[in-house]
Amino acid sequence: MNKTFSDKNNGIDYTLVGEVYLPNLISTETNYEIGVWGQRYLEYIKSHRKVFYTSLLTNCKLNSYLHDVDIRATEMYDRLIKQLKDQQGITEQLKSKDMMAWVQVMNNISNQAREIVNNEVIYTD
Repeated sequence: MNKTFSDKNNGIDYTLVGEVYLPNLISTETNYEIGVWGQRYLEYIKSHRKVFYTSLLTNCKLNSYLHDVDIRATEMYDRLIKQLKDQQGITEQLKSKDMMAWVQVMNNISNQAREIVNNEVIYTD
């Protein structure tokens, strides 16, 4: 008996262990660290898009997909913060002049940007 063989039907290689051929399964998924946006998206697809979640999980693409979503959402959030600050004329001068007003405006901008990212990237079908 050969120690290894390749099944042409499914493309999987097998190795002889004892008297049984076992498949040579190697995870191809990389292990990225997932940020807050990726974690929110994971919770969303787990509860609202179960088939999609299972498909990503079984195809070893869940972690890399969540990483891509996280990067896209983070870039969008940062870009929106900058754009909204520019639109409203928020500068470091306001921060040094009236810290509480600056904090209020920045919290408002952050909430707006978060809402936009949630609607356009995280909680979409």
